[in-house]
Amino acid sequence: MTSTMLFSPFTLRGVTFPSRIVISPMQMYKAGPDGKLNDWLFQHLAKYAVGGAGTVMTEALIVDPIGRNTYGDMGIWSDEHVSGLRRIADFLHDNGSVAAAQLHHAGPKSSRQRPWEGLGPLGEAEAAKGEPPWQPVASTASSTISGWHTPRAMTAAEIAKLVEDYGAGARRAAEAGFDVLDIHAAHGYLIHTFLSPVANKRTDAYGGSLENRMRFALEIAESVRANWPGDKPLFFRLSCVDWRPDLDTRNDGWTIGDSCVLAQELAARGVDLIDCSSGGIRAENSIMDFAKRRVKLKRGHQVPYAETIRRDTGIPTMAVGVILDGPQAEAILQASQADLIAIGREALMDPHWGLHAAQALGIDPKWERWPPSYGWWLELRDRIGVEG
Repeated sequence: MTSTMLFSPFTLRGVTFPSRIVISPMQMYKAGPDGKLNDWLFQHLAKYAVGGAGTVMTEALIVDPIGRNTYGDMGIWSDEHVSGLRRIADFLHDNGSVAAAQLHHAGPKSSRQRPWEGLGPLGEAEAAKGEPPWQPVASTASSTISGWHTPRAMTAAEIAKLVEDYGAGARRAAEAGFDVLDIHAAHGYLIHTFLSPVANKRTDAYGGSLENRMRFALEIAESVRANWPGDKPLFFRLSCVDWRPDLDTRNDGWTIGDSCVLAQELAARGVDLIDCSSGGIRAENSIMDFAKRRVKLKRGHQVPYAETIRRDTGIPTMAVGVILDGPQAEAILQASQADLIAIGREALMDPHWGLHAAQALGIDPKWERWPPSYGWWLELRDRIGVEG
C-alpha cells in the first residue's frame, strides 16, 4: 500500500491536519490544586507527538474551579494557566503535531476522588488530607449517580456567567497557541445534564423541550466561537446517545436523532466537527456503563454514531472507542464512517501508536517517519536481522 486515508491530510478552516490520527483527551488527574501543567503532564502529552500522532489533545481543561472532577484536574480558568499550556503547544508544533485543547466543566460529577482512589464522592477522609468536598452544580438539583453529592441547580445568572467563562477559556487557549478547540458536552458532565431529559428536569427556558435543553450548549458554542480565532476549527464532543442499543432497549434519553438536530444547530454557530462518544449519564464515567452491566467492549462500538451524524447532516465527525490498530482505523475512513480517528486508551498502551500504524499499513518500511535518532538504530537492526 503506497497511500492511505489514515495518513492523508485533512483541512478544516485554516488548519491542515497532517494525518487523521488524533490523541483523544484523557484525564490523568495529575495536576496540583492550581490546575497548572507540570513536568509529568508535559511528558504525558509530548510523547504522543514523538509517537506519530497528527493531532494531540490536552486532557479536559476546566473553565471554572467548581467544575473540577478532582483536585488533580488541569485548568484554564485563569490567565496564569496560559504559559504552561503554551509550553506544551510549542512542543507539539515543533514535533509536527497539531496542538488541540478541550474545554470542560464536570457539573454533577465534580468533587470526587481520583479513579484509582475510589472514583466516589469526596468525603471526610479526603478532607482530613486537605481535599475537602464542595457542592457541585448541574441543570437540576438531583444526582444521576446514587450516593454522590447532590448538585445545586444553576440559576439563570450562573448560567450566563459560565457561558462567559467558556469564552474566556477559548481566549486563553488561543493565547497559548492551540490550533483546535473541543468542547466536552458528553458523559454525564455539565452540558450533558442540560441536553439529556434523563437529567434535566428544569421548567425554565433551559428545560423541557429539545429546543430549551439545547439552549445552554448553543450559547456556549456561540461564546467560544466568538473568542476563538475564525481560522481555527472548533469541535464539540457529544454523548450521541444516552442508551446504547447493545446495553438497553429503552429510548427515553438523549438519542442519535437529537444529536443530529443539535449538530446542525452547532454547525450554524461555527462548530466544524462533532466528536462522537456515548453514554455516561447514569455512571461514574462512560466506560463504567459497561463494567456495571458486565458487558464486554466491542471494537469500534461508537463508530456508527459518527457515521450516522456524518451521513445525515454532512458535518465532519471524529470516531472514538476501541479503535485498536491502523488497519481498523483505515477501514473506518475508507467506509466514510468518520473524518478523524481518536485514539485514547490504546495510546496509553502504545504511545507510538501512529508510527506503528504506518508500519502496519505498509507505508513506512524503513522507519523514516520515526525521529531520526530512533529510526536510524531501528532500521539498522532490521538490516542486520535477528535470529531466533
